[in-house]
Amino acid sequence: MITITCNGKEKQVAATGTVLELIAELKLDPATVVVECDRKILKPEEYAGYCLHEGAVLELVRFVGGG
Repeated sequence: MITITCNGKEKQVAATGTVLELIAELKLDPATVVVECDRKILKPEEYAGYCLHEGAVLELVRFVGGG
């Protein structure tokens, strides 16, 4: 297990985890989430191959429709 910071909160995740696995664990739809990891905005096609690392700092922003 490694420790990351996600939206300001520390979280334990698998050492081999990816951004896509984190999104799934949080029960979010990857099509509605923008991810910034260590001050870099990731493209949705990068989520599955972007491995999380000890100390990573992520911000997840969800798009919500409405009017």
